[in-house]
Amino acid sequence: MSTQETQTSAQTAELDEIIDVQAYRKEGKPVPEKAKGYKIMIDKTSYTVFAECQTAGQLLTLAGKTPVENYKLIEKLHGGGTKTLLPGDTTCFTAPGVERYMVIPNQVREGSN
Repeated sequence: MSTQETQTSAQTAELDEIIDVQAYRKEGKPVPEKAKGYKIMIDKTSYTVFAECQTAGQLLTLAGKTPVENYKLIEKLHGGGTKTLLPGDTTCFTAPGVERYMVIPNQVREGSN
């Protein structure tokens, strides 16, 4: 088997896996496109998704934060940066720097009596 065939075979095998996005980022590796699925972190909970890109609204629903209009999804980037996503915004797990997500309510509410 040639070196090129070995590399192609290794790439194909990698695409059949669930990719841990945060682990790839911590190791400084790019997240491969067209993987079987992606393990992502929203707050402190791990989720496996089977699409390379999803809307913030889809991720908020996955995390049980409904109605989604009451929340913002914060994209935590490798190196400490953040980006605020509204429910209609799309995020791709293979985009450079995307590491994990945090949810915050749109407004702080006072306790109700």
